[in-house]
Amino acid sequence: MNSTHTNIHLESSGDTSPTSTSGDLHAGTSPERNAPNDHGRIYSPGPDEKQLTPRAIVIGSLVGSIVACTNIYIGLKIGWTFGASIVSAVLGFAIFSALRQNLSVLETNITQTAGSAAGSMASAAGLVAAIPAMEMLGYQISTGSLMLWSLAVAFLGVFFSVPLRRQVVEIDKLRFPTGTATAETILAMFSAAGEALAKAKVLIWAGVIAGLFTLTSHFIPQLESPPVHKWLDIGALTLAATWSFKFYFGPSLFGAGFLIGPRVTLSLVLGAVLAWGVFGPLAQSQGWAPGAVMAYSDGARGWLLWPGVALMVSEALTSLVMSWPTFMRALRLPKSLDSGATGDGQHIPNSWWIGGLIAGSSLTAVIAAWIFDIPVWMTAIAIALSAVLSIVAVRSVGETDINPVGGMGKVTQLAYGGLAPGQMSTNLMAAAITGAGASQAGDMMQDLKTGHLLGASPRNQFIAQLFGIGAGVLFVVPVYNIFTAGYELGGDKLPAPAAMAWKAMAELLAKGIDALPPQAISAVVLASIVGIAIPLLRKIERIKDWIPSGLAMGIAFIIPAYYSFVMFYGMVAWFIWKRRNPTAVEKFNFALASGLVAGEGLMGIVNAVLTILGVESIT
Repeated sequence: MNSTHTNIHLESSGDTSPTSTSGDLHAGTSPERNAPNDHGRIYSPGPDEKQLTPRAIVIGSLVGSIVACTNIYIGLKIGWTFGASIVSAVLGFAIFSALRQNLSVLETNITQTAGSAAGSMASAAGLVAAIPAMEMLGYQISTGSLMLWSLAVAFLGVFFSVPLRRQVVEIDKLRFPTGTATAETILAMFSAAGEALAKAKVLIWAGVIAGLFTLTSHFIPQLESPPVHKWLDIGALTLAATWSFKFYFGPSLFGAGFLIGPRVTLSLVLGAVLAWGVFGPLAQSQGWAPGAVMAYSDGARGWLLWPGVALMVSEALTSLVMSWPTFMRALRLPKSLDSGATGDGQHIPNSWWIGGLIAGSSLTAVIAAWIFDIPVWMTAIAIALSAVLSIVAVRSVGETDINPVGGMGKVTQLAYGGLAPGQMSTNLMAAAITGAGASQAGDMMQDLKTGHLLGASPRNQFIAQLFGIGAGVLFVVPVYNIFTAGYELGGDKLPAPAAMAWKAMAELLAKGIDALPPQAISAVVLASIVGIAIPLLRKIERIKDWIPSGLAMGIAFIIPAYYSFVMFYGMVAWFIWKRRNPTAVEKFNFALASGLVAGEGLMGIVNAVLTILGVESIT
């Protein structure tokens, strides 16, 4: 749930000329763009064209790590993260161009490969779901232990994906929309370097403006959330504010409204109105949630959590059941596990991924036993189950561009509800292995699709992916610790909806339904019926576009209503912009939105440090 690839981890044209054979395509030089050949490639690299270079890995890893840090912030706010492939490609290209260095198409591909691997680490390391869920249950994990755990489980996903490459990319020829779009973007940048630099400037300026706004809001909170209900002293506004319907502006959520689309955004609004405008007040008035509105213990917020989780889980599991053909195709492994056969001998040797899988599995088992007291045999089962579910995730990404990380994790949670009843830490960390495997396997395959279209070496991409994961871990774990030290998990700043859902599932499986608050069972049953119905109704062609997202509606039950509405404001702004200048939207939408998300996310780190240091607002 926390990651879908627009890659939301829910996210060419120009003149052509002969490609450079020197290994150094100059920024702005048009590479040879081919019609797709028998292998599906759209670009023919020169025989000496550079690929795996230190500069490509370093810049890609740094850009991706920045995206990962912002993903922690946005993930702990709204429950999903954003992919880093296109951002890494564009910014990497822009950085090299600004430095007046020569750059090849395949080097740019390595830059995005390392960048996307690093950028996905917020999700792959479990830092928006399993880990904060553990901490909310009272478990404390040291920085060193968390880094080791993150490395181990993230590497597993890479090794899971390698033997699938030939089947899904070369034989089945799955589209992998983000991977395909990234390849097209890279070629377009070399055909129109000026446009690439313009996109980078928009992204940077949007980031600067969002960052300055976020920093100023730390000292003047009224800028971000003006207390209009207090200024006007109108009873209706005060009542609405009590139920989290208040004025609020956050650049990252506003930018997210540009990316997630009308269906998801309107589903968030619908969920917010139902949760905080109907069911929450009903629960309070009937005495089912008599405490303060935003209290988890006995307030409406804690009561609404359960139908929200039920809605998300039921829709996710129903969608998985309905996608059984995909599941069966996913289990059809290639006759040979040779991962390459690209024609240039640059395949990934079986010894690499098999040895890595053995080493990663062993490290994961040792860390799980050492830190979480999980028996080795239970970790082994979790790894085996995660390998199967990662296959499903890869096919889902290839066919739909959506990586159902949360749904995969819920399957493992349900399995361990039977294998390890009452053991919440085992339940969560087994599911974390699945989430990490699904996240990195899907990300790796998107990158390999990009590389396949560009004629790149899978071996070089494999190496870049490993470097990106290592760099991402070095950044994301300290940043996660800064955020959680500065802000309360589950509080207004970091509602952590994905973590709350994982925690609720673990508690339910451990304590049983008697642990639910009054009448929550009825709400869970109703929400589950709706969650089951939504995927079924979406199969009806004439109405499918009108069916809301159960995932988004469920999230809206967990986060304050004003978060959903600020994303709605972003969608409205996007719609107006599109009506007035569709060409500009096509060119700069992703850059503008990414800049807003990144700017607030990065400055959020600074604000968290200021909070830790006791620097208060001035108003």
